[in-house]
Amino acid sequence: MAASSKSSQTTKNVVIALLALWSIISLIVIVVWATSPDMKSSAQCRHELKEANVKLEGSRVMWDKNKIALEEMVEKEREEKDRQTVEIMLLLGRLNATNATLEQCRQEIVVLMGNISVLEENNEQLRQTEANLTAELRLQEDHIEILQANLTQAFHETQSCFSLKTAAESQMLAAQSQTRACESNKQYLQKKLSSCTPKSAVVKPTPPPKPQKQEEDSDSAAPPLACISALALLMCSALHLIT
Repeated sequence: MAASSKSSQTTKNVVIALLALWSIISLIVIVVWATSPDMKSSAQCRHELKEANVKLEGSRVMWDKNKIALEEMVEKEREEKDRQTVEIMLLLGRLNATNATLEQCRQEIVVLMGNISVLEENNEQLRQTEANLTAELRLQEDHIEILQANLTQAFHETQSCFSLKTAAESQMLAAQSQTRACESNKQYLQKKLSSCTPKSAVVKPTPPPKPQKQEEDSDSAAPPLACISALALLMCSALHLIT
């Protein structure tokens, strides 16, 4: 914009200088022509002088018109320059606002990059925690499988113990029945013996010994009870570990 204004000012100065030079040359020509020893008539000289004055006046009028036109052009260029200056100021204001916004965005990007780094670290920690929990879960599952196997084995052992207990109780009942039968038989034999022998030969009967089969039955009944106690203890421990 400054270059355009300078160019218009230079053009104006050049035109004015050319007009002034043309006027001076015209005057010099008229003076030389008027003072030269020429055989022309005075009427012709006056006519030519009049024509020169008309041309000079026309040149002056043209110079005034060009001057006015150049001044109008200069005024328009000044107005254009002012308008462009205002536009440049507006553009500079927008540029400054854009630069401020850009700087703010740059700072926000730095903050976001920091947040992304923190999130990546948290994500890595969560992955590590997940891996640790997965490994611990697998260990717990293995432990639960072992406890389930032990519980199944203990259940079967309990069933076996109950079966043994039932068999032992049956044997104990049979032994008690046999013991009562032996007692009855013994009493019967003692009555027979007392009736066959004289009274002086009667000896005091000794107390009958306890049947060995009953003791064996009671001894065989003890292991199922011990098995039941051990099984109950094992089941309690398994439930405690599972919970």
